[in-house]
Amino acid sequence: MSVDLHHTESGPADAPPLLLGGSLGTTTRMWEPQVEALSTVFRVIRLDHRGHGRSPVPEGPYTMADLGSDVIALMDRLGIERAHYAGLSIGGMVGQWLAIHHPERIDRLALLATAPYMGPPRNWRDRAALVRAEGTGAVADSVVERWFTPDFAEGHPREVSLLREQIASTAPEGYAGCCGAIETYDVREDLHRITAPTLVVAGADDPATPPAGNAELIAERVPGARLAVLEDAAHLLSWQQSAKVNTLLTQHFASADRHASGMRVRRAVLGDEHVDRAEARKSAFTEPFQDLITRYAWGEVWTRPGLDRRTRSCMVLTALVAHGHWAELAMHVRAALRNGLSQDEIGEVFLQAAVYCGVPAANKAFGIAQEVFTEQA
Repeated sequence: MSVDLHHTESGPADAPPLLLGGSLGTTTRMWEPQVEALSTVFRVIRLDHRGHGRSPVPEGPYTMADLGSDVIALMDRLGIERAHYAGLSIGGMVGQWLAIHHPERIDRLALLATAPYMGPPRNWRDRAALVRAEGTGAVADSVVERWFTPDFAEGHPREVSLLREQIASTAPEGYAGCCGAIETYDVREDLHRITAPTLVVAGADDPATPPAGNAELIAERVPGARLAVLEDAAHLLSWQQSAKVNTLLTQHFASADRHASGMRVRRAVLGDEHVDRAEARKSAFTEPFQDLITRYAWGEVWTRPGLDRRTRSCMVLTALVAHGHWAELAMHVRAALRNGLSQDEIGEVFLQAAVYCGVPAANKAFGIAQEVFTEQA
C-alpha cells in the first residue's frame, strides 16, 4: 500500500515535471546543489522516500515496488501523467523500477551512482538489524565516508557534517525498511525493458557503486543509454561534482524538447510581450530562423547551468556594445533588468565596455539604456 510522500516543488508550474529521488539516509535537501540550476527549466519535485525526512514511516521491510508505487501515487496526487525522473543510489533503483514497470509514466531517465543489484543480501540484513538495534547514528560515519573522496571531505567539513546529520536523523525503521528493499532488489535481467532515454552517471572513485558492474552494466543493457563517468567523484557525486552533474542533467532532460525549453527561457528573459510580438511577425520566410534562435540560443545555451542569468546578461550587453548591435541593445537592457541587474550595475557594465570597446560605443549604450530606464519609470 502506497504512502503519501513528502515533497517540495520549485520552478515554473507549467514547465516539464522533473522528479528527484535521493540516496538512502537523505532528505530532499540532498538535492540543494541542483535546485537552482534545474528550476530555471523544469518544475522540480524533490521527494522524501518512505521512512525518510517528513514522509510516513510504515513498518518495514519494504520492497522496491513499494517505493516505486509511492512515486506513482505522488504523480497521481499532483496530476502528473508523465515526468522526467532522476535518482541517486536507492533513488536510481526506484527510477529503474519505474521505467521497467511503468514506462508510460517516465519520459526521460537519469540514474546516478546506482546499481541494478547490490549484493550480497546478507549485508543489507545485517545493516538493517544494526540500525534497528542502535539507531542510524551507528552507521552514519561509515556511510558518509563512502560518499566523498578524502580530499573533498577534508576541504568541506560543513557539508560532510550536514549530510551526516541527514543519515543520523533518519528514522531507524525507515532506514532499515529501505535496506530491505535493496536486499531483495535485482533488475539485471530486466534492464533491456527500459525504453526511456537514459543517462547513467557514475563516480570514478565511488566505493559503494563503482562503475564496473553497475553503471557500465546499466549502460550496456539499457537500449541507447549514455554513460558519463566523473573523475574525482565518490558516491554523492551530485555534491562533489555538482556543476558537472547540473550540466549533464539539464542537457539530458532539456533535449526532450529544445524548442519548448528555449521558449520558456526566452519568455522569462525577454518578457511575454516582446516574444508575442516576435511570434506574431513570424512568416514562412523567417520561421526557420526564429526556430533556430529558440532552439539553439535559448534552448541550448541560455538553459545551461554553468552561468546564472545575471552573468549571461552582462556578457550579452558587452558583446552588443563591442559589435555595435544597437537594434538589440534596448531589448537586452530590459532583459538584464528582468534578470536582476540594477541600473547601476548596467552602468558598470558599460563603463567597463568603454575601456575595451571604446568611449563612443559606451556613450551610445548609455543613451539607449537611459531611454529604457525612462520608459520604465
